[in-house]
This record gives sequence, structure tokens and C-alpha cells, in this order.
Amino acid sequence: MDYLSSNKILIVNLESGEITEDELDDELVSNRIGGVGVTSFLYDTYKDKDPIVLGTGLLTGTLFPGSALGIISAKSPKTGEIAHSPFTLKAGMELKFTGFDYVVVLGQAGKPVFLWLHDGVADIQDASEIWGSDVWKTTDHIRRGMGDDLIQTLAIGPAAESGSELAQICINYWGSGDCWGFGKLFGEKNLKAIALRGMGLLEISEPEDFVDQCFEIFENINKGSFQGKAGIQDIFSAMGENDASEWLLPSVHRNSACYNTPYPTNTFLYLDEDPKTVAEPAAPEPGFLVTDPCALLELKRCGLSAKEAGSVMRACARYGINPTAVAEFCARSGEKSMENIEKSLKDLKGTISIPDCGRFSCWAPGKPLFSNFDVSDTSEYGVWWKRRQAVAYIFGVHPIFANMAPELSEELMLQMVNKGTGLELDQEILDKVIEDVCN
Repeated sequence: MDYLSSNKILIVNLESGEITEDELDDELVSNRIGGVGVTSFLYDTYKDKDPIVLGTGLLTGTLFPGSALGIISAKSPKTGEIAHSPFTLKAGMELKFTGFDYVVVLGQAGKPVFLWLHDGVADIQDASEIWGSDVWKTTDHIRRGMGDDLIQTLAIGPAAESGSELAQICINYWGSGDCWGFGKLFGEKNLKAIALRGMGLLEISEPEDFVDQCFEIFENINKGSFQGKAGIQDIFSAMGENDASEWLLPSVHRNSACYNTPYPTNTFLYLDEDPKTVAEPAAPEPGFLVTDPCALLELKRCGLSAKEAGSVMRACARYGINPTAVAEFCARSGEKSMENIEKSLKDLKGTISIPDCGRFSCWAPGKPLFSNFDVSDTSEYGVWWKRRQAVAYIFGVHPIFANMAPELSEELMLQMVNKGTGLELDQEILDKVIEDVCN
């Protein structure tokens, strides 16, 4: 696979320490396209060895709008079935540029380790010194040790090390779309983190046409329905949660976009300083970057203020626990004290409900945002959402952004992949992959 790809599938056996590489051949891409289509195939290939599979879409890391998505596929401790979790910010793009399109992690390390992927090289590093550390300290330790603050980490905290099914894999200091308990799988493998840094390049079959069309798509999108909107506060409004938008706004400091994504889906809340502050903050980290609008909304419904909800999400990220699960436990108990909630994180046990989101993360709101996508009946949202998420996970497009950009049609994504790869993928192949990954 010469284009939009590094042509590498990395196989890491933590038990033996053996690291091998396979080629990503054209036949596999022609049949499975990419992203979750290939991670599902690799999961089935190594199913008897309880694999954790990381992957990217063919559009991930390109100039195509929203091309920020990386995917983790594994068997969820909550459902016992394969599920898929998104990771965005800069981490999906960074995985693509490490030189590995897909990573299959097998076995259990004999001691705590982290996997270091960089510039086409994979190393298993000792993590004994940071086992027991929270997610923030883990990220800081890895970045200091490697001398690079741009390293992206997928890391776990004490929740995963203790075997909690509520444990979440976090991105750097922030939450992810892991609602499946994948953090527990990292903990069981003694895998503290996966660190990502790459300087790779992508070859494109028709580079000038591909780049020119990406710019045209950007221009078209930026005239669309989300023009003038930004951040989670406007996502809340698009969800019909106008009171949540008003509730959040006073704590907002700024909004932030993931790699090459036209809409800033992340919102930074100032928790320890005045949100109106524009000068360099006095504290090293005065707030929290909210990447999960649905979790924040659930904490609001527990009766917390925006600052209190942000503080709880910060504590969840440090401990490495799913904030939506925490919100559900709070709703059951009626607990409304931020301090008590944060103190209780290490003691939370039990099962939580899982929304009807198939194999995809409920991290992305379950309805169209800013545009109806020609879905007039709200009863059709569930079917529409699952297909739209499947398409985003296959091509490598940010799953929340995909729900607000009808301009990014299936036909257009296929066209751009064919232009970038020189392959001839068609709607029939895409429909088959969608059916497979959804069922």
C-alpha cells in the first residue's frame, strides 16, 4: 500500500518482547478500506490472544477536513464484545506519522512498560517508575524523559491499575472517547501508556488534485451551518440543551480544535482563575480541556455548577476513570458535592448502563448537529448515527465533526480516498464494510 499509508502493521508481543512488522497490502485495503474496517479484521485475526488494536483511517493525518481520528478496537470488559473507541486531538494524526498505520498489542508484560512509537521505530520501555502515577504525571514523565513536549500519550491511571471496568484510556492530560473500559485492558497487560511521535510523510497518488480539492472542501464547509459557532457551548445548543450552553458559558476560557478540524469541538474551562484572564496564568494548569460534551452534560444533570463539573472531569482524567460513569453513580446516589465525588473515585464499583450505540462510542452526540442531514424523523436518529459513526471510523474523520458536516458525504470521502490511493473503491465495498463493523 504505497499511498496515504506507511504500509506497516506493527505486532507487539509484550510477554516475549518480540516486535514484528507486516505489510498493509492493497488487497486488505480494497476489501476493508481502512480505520475500523481494518482494526476489526486484525482483532478477528488475533482474537484468541485478546489483542488491543490501534489504527487510523486512510484520510487520517491528511489535509482532508476533520482528519484527526485514531481508533482503539478491543473486547470491552463491559460488554464482552468487540468495540471501538476514538482518540483525537493530535494523537490520531501522530500515530499515522509514527510510521505505523496499525498496531496490534498482544500478551502481558512481566513488569510495567510503555510502548514508544516514533519515526518508524517501536520500543518497549520500562514503566516501573511511573506505575501508580496519575495520568498527568505519567505524561509529564514520558515527555521529560524523551525531551519532547509534543509527544502524544494514550495513558492510564490508578483506576486501570486496580482493575476497574470504569477505567478510561486518556489522551495526554484529557479524556477520550473510551466508554468501554479499555483502560482496564491496558492495566491487565501492564501497559501504562503508548507514546506517539512521528515525522513521517504521506505519499499521495494524485497530490495536486488531492490538495486542491481538500482546500475546495474546506471553503465549502466553512460556509455551512456551523459558521460562527464554536466550542461545546454551541454543541449543547445544537443538541437542544440551551440551558446547558448558558450554564457553561461563564466558565469558558477558549475553544480548541483537533488536528485539521474546522470546528473547535473542545472547550477549555478556567477552574482556578478568572475565565476572562488573557495573560499567562499564574498556575501551571488553571483549568481543564473538556473533550466530552456528553459527560459534561451528565454532570450538569447531577446538579453541579460548570466549574464543579469541570473539576470533577479533571479529577477523572487524572485518575483515569470514565466521567460519564461517575455521573451515573452520582445520579443514583444523589451526591452533589464536588469534593465528595472526587474523594469517592477510587471506591466506585459496579455496573453502569451502556447507551444503544452499537460498537461505537457514545462520546459523540447521538443526533445531527447544526444540520438535519435530511433526517426529518427523530426516530431515525439511531440508525443514522450508527452509520455516520461507522463511516467516520472507517475513513478517519473526527466523529463529532462528522455529525455537523453533511458536506462530507460518503461519495466525497470515497472519491478523495481513491484520488489519494489510486484504488477504485466503490459504494458497494463501503456498504459491505459498514455492515460488517456495525454487526
